[in-house]
Amino acid sequence: MTQNLATIEQTFTLPVMEAFYTLQGEGFYQGRAAYFIRLGGCDVGCHWCDVKDSWDVNAHPQQAIESIVSEAAQHEGRLVVVTGGEPLMHPLDELTTALHAAGLQTNIETSGVCQEVSGAWDWICFSPKKFKSPNPDIYPKANELKVIIFNQSDFEWAESFASVVSPDCMLYLQPEWSRMEQMLPLIIDYIKTNPKWRVSLQVHKFMNIP
Repeated sequence: MTQNLATIEQTFTLPVMEAFYTLQGEGFYQGRAAYFIRLGGCDVGCHWCDVKDSWDVNAHPQQAIESIVSEAAQHEGRLVVVTGGEPLMHPLDELTTALHAAGLQTNIETSGVCQEVSGAWDWICFSPKKFKSPNPDIYPKANELKVIIFNQSDFEWAESFASVVSPDCMLYLQPEWSRMEQMLPLIIDYIKTNPKWRVSLQVHKFMNIP
């Protein structure tokens, strides 16, 4: 017998590191009011990661989907961004089903390293990392490619993904925060020469908001 939505929400849990209402600071939805759900667990290991506390999946409390969605639905902004950590370490079909039932838009940011893209997503931001290769299944599904630029060799690496994602995928180059002064001028020059790309800045950090 198929479980109804209420039963699913009460049964399934996810490790939530934090959840908060703010403005999306990066990429295509920059500036939009958004409710962020940051899930615990990541095995990619980016040395410049600014949320390393998210890596240990067992360090974060399990929260029922019913509770997660109820909190998200309390806010005026109807955009929900699921991030991590690496959120696709977890099965997310039940979460997105419940979010859609509550009238919420579902966005995800993922490194694409997992074997399955679970969940029904309105927008997928694919942000590959050099520390672990992505699963090619993510390429045709990505609505947005966001590549973090830490050094000059990352431009060529970014192009390797631009060549395999969908032609409709939005392309963004984002300077790694600690290397902003060095990398942003290079990104500006690169985009002027390669205008298929856009710049993404972590504007939430300039505004001193989460």
